[in-house]
Amino acid sequence: TRFFTFHFLFPFVVAAATMVHILFLHQTGSNNPLGISSQVDKIPFHPYFSFKDIVGFLVMVASLVVLTLLNPYLLGDPDNFIPANPLVTPAHIQP
Repeated sequence: TRFFTFHFLFPFVVAAATMVHILFLHQTGSNNPLGISSQVDKIPFHPYFSFKDIVGFLVMVASLVVLTLLNPYLLGDPDNFIPANPLVTPAHIQP
């Protein structure tokens, strides 16, 4: 349905817009309220900030991968390990 499609695609659209916004700010800098050129004051920090962002992203992904591979049940719910009784309907299922 349209509702499912919107809710599935919207996070990807937001992520793409965020990446474009960050890359644009890193390359051009922000605007100044006086409207005068600030090229004289501009220091080329773009490579440093981009490197910092990439390293931060890689550290976060690496930590999640390590967590997933070494201890996958750490963030799991302990109720998932209770053996099911096939003769009784679970309490959360109401008629």
